[in-house]
Amino acid sequence: MSPLDIHQVPVLSDNYVYLAHCLETGDTAVIDPAVAGPVLDAAEELGWTISHILNTHHHNDHTGGNLEIKKRTGCTIVGPRADRDRIPGIDVQVGEGDSYVLGAAEARVFDVPGHTRGHIAYWFEGATALFCGDTLFAMGCGRLFEGTPAQMVKSLDKFKGLPPTTRVYCAHEYTQANGRFALSVEPDNADLVSRMQRVDVARAKGEPTVPSTIGEELKTNPFLRSDSPDLQRTIGMSGGDYVAVFAETRLRKDTF
Repeated sequence: MSPLDIHQVPVLSDNYVYLAHCLETGDTAVIDPAVAGPVLDAAEELGWTISHILNTHHHNDHTGGNLEIKKRTGCTIVGPRADRDRIPGIDVQVGEGDSYVLGAAEARVFDVPGHTRGHIAYWFEGATALFCGDTLFAMGCGRLFEGTPAQMVKSLDKFKGLPPTTRVYCAHEYTQANGRFALSVEPDNADLVSRMQRVDVARAKGEPTVPSTIGEELKTNPFLRSDSPDLQRTIGMSGGDYVAVFAETRLRKDTF
């Protein structure tokens, strides 16, 4: 049994905040609280006491609830060492190679710059759960606001090596739009076509498409597939350098 019970809290227009509850100790972390109210309400309804906040990066739609939740609960705020000056209320700084323990669950920390310069992710191996913020999305990746294509490729490569059953808890419901773009650059990908059919059905019912899995992303996410002959051919870069193909794909997504 997974040591964590993970509850998804939809907020704002398309954000997901997560409550990760240790079944053994009762410790509960909030991952990337955009706002405080709905998160505090969800924890109260579940009967969970918030003990931690885990931030992946500094953007306000991931940290906007930090101070209010800390004021109400006295929780410990954990965030990226490389971006400590931009994380409201940070208590504990972590980075590449560090581990962080939540009750009986342990997370490995990855530095994954690209979307922001100090972005991190938390991989709870025992819970088969990756909290990746805005670095990796279902069939997408974050915009390169503060990083380079080479940095983002290196960051995403860290996720590609995780077990394929790893659940990807990204921070936004962007899947349907991402999938439409993915089909534009890899139209002959049968796995992608099939996945988009399921996504369209789920969204028509108002159901979330997150979490996905690393296995699904490897088969259908164009930003993990810059070596795909179909993708390279579609964008006119057959045999192209991996990073250059990624950069062109990301550029196309920015204007899709």
